[in-house]
Amino acid sequence: MASALIVIDVQNDFCPGGALAVPEGDQIVSGINALMDDFDTVVLTQDWHPAGHSSFASSHDGKSPYELIDMAYGPQVLWPDHCVQGSAGSDLHADLNVTRANVIIRKGTNPAIDSYSAFFENDQKTPTGLDGYLKTLGVTEITMVGLATDFCVQFSALDAARLGFKVTVREDLCRAIDLDGSLQAAQNAMDAAGISRI
Repeated sequence: MASALIVIDVQNDFCPGGALAVPEGDQIVSGINALMDDFDTVVLTQDWHPAGHSSFASSHDGKSPYELIDMAYGPQVLWPDHCVQGSAGSDLHADLNVTRANVIIRKGTNPAIDSYSAFFENDQKTPTGLDGYLKTLGVTEITMVGLATDFCVQFSALDAARLGFKVTVREDLCRAIDLDGSLQAAQNAMDAAGISRI
């Protein structure tokens, strides 16, 4: 059975010094590189927002980062401006082995909809194309690593499980934002979906 490693958003803005830094986000890079050779397929994802994206707090008068608002598709955390297309912050971490990647999936490109998951935008309807790509290759098992455990990794893992993949999250090769208990909530959700956390 074919397996895939999905490396979620290991980008400069999510690493120390970045606009939306995840604590110790850079410390997982060497371990991810070492894991790549164990998989038939390696997918990298990249947050790729147009300037002025609707998920940015700066796009909403009087709002601050990490506030929660209601969007047409549901609740949305407002973030600092991050991973703007073509910016240094949107670049994949310089030490990440991008030459091993079979494909790079860019997400969050629609200015009106955020996209945590590697499979769907946050409306849970608009696909990125990753599901079809993996199934064409006969992939049935997925291992996920990257940033951040409680947002983009969690949403990607839950969608992958819902789409019928056997999913493992390598928590040693992830890091979390942990916003108001979001890490524990994410772990509970992944456990309920039958996702292996190791």
